[in-house]
Amino acid sequence: MVAVRILRQCCCLGSMVLAVWITPCFGTRGLPPESTKPSYTRALPAILRELDDERIGLLEKLNRADRRHLPRLPALIVPDQWELDEAAYSPMPRYSSWSARYPKAVIVHLPGQVFGAYEEGQLVRWGPVNSGGSRSPTPSGRFSLRWKSPDRRSSINRNWRMKWYYNFFHGVAFHQYSLPGAPVSHACVRMLARDAKWLYHWGEPGTPVLVLGRYDFSAPRPWLKPEWAASGITLPGEGHAAD
Repeated sequence: MVAVRILRQCCCLGSMVLAVWITPCFGTRGLPPESTKPSYTRALPAILRELDDERIGLLEKLNRADRRHLPRLPALIVPDQWELDEAAYSPMPRYSSWSARYPKAVIVHLPGQVFGAYEEGQLVRWGPVNSGGSRSPTPSGRFSLRWKSPDRRSSINRNWRMKWYYNFFHGVAFHQYSLPGAPVSHACVRMLARDAKWLYHWGEPGTPVLVLGRYDFSAPRPWLKPEWAASGITLPGEGHAAD
């Protein structure tokens, strides 16, 4: 086990048991009868020196920041269990009745800065995003994937390269770019390189995209609260949280 330096002001929730639906996208072939949902604490970034690449990759997801920016955060959200399937750490619900109407669908939750990809309602992948900043927020609403490019230059600054670019609304797209851990883009939805590449190959023109909510720039980042990370997201119109 890795020693975790816990900040004084944090709290740790007890673990809960729940049924989990898993697909091969999460690195498992079987369907376990149940899994333990982790609880979370806040730790100092110095813990990164003690972690392997796989665990740092999980912290990228949980903290909405890429590896380069994780050490710059004042504190990190850290799970109390590291051995669970990646799906167990998802704040997005395992099932979405809205996305069940489509073979494939993508949901972006702006307040939580996270996306979920669904196949016939079942979650097959999730990951962090950094959406538009306060001056150019990502629009919410119902869209669809339109066209893509493996490597595109920004129309705002030609020096900005946007790899694995998938447009879904005028000049707004999913693409790989740095994730500092907060919404800072010019309306696009930034993703980790591995997630952007996966979406580029998985998505199809016409795949529905649902962008939900608005990010509160005046409030603390909710995903850095242990209780928020443990409770999961309830989508509008859904009867349950991320269970």
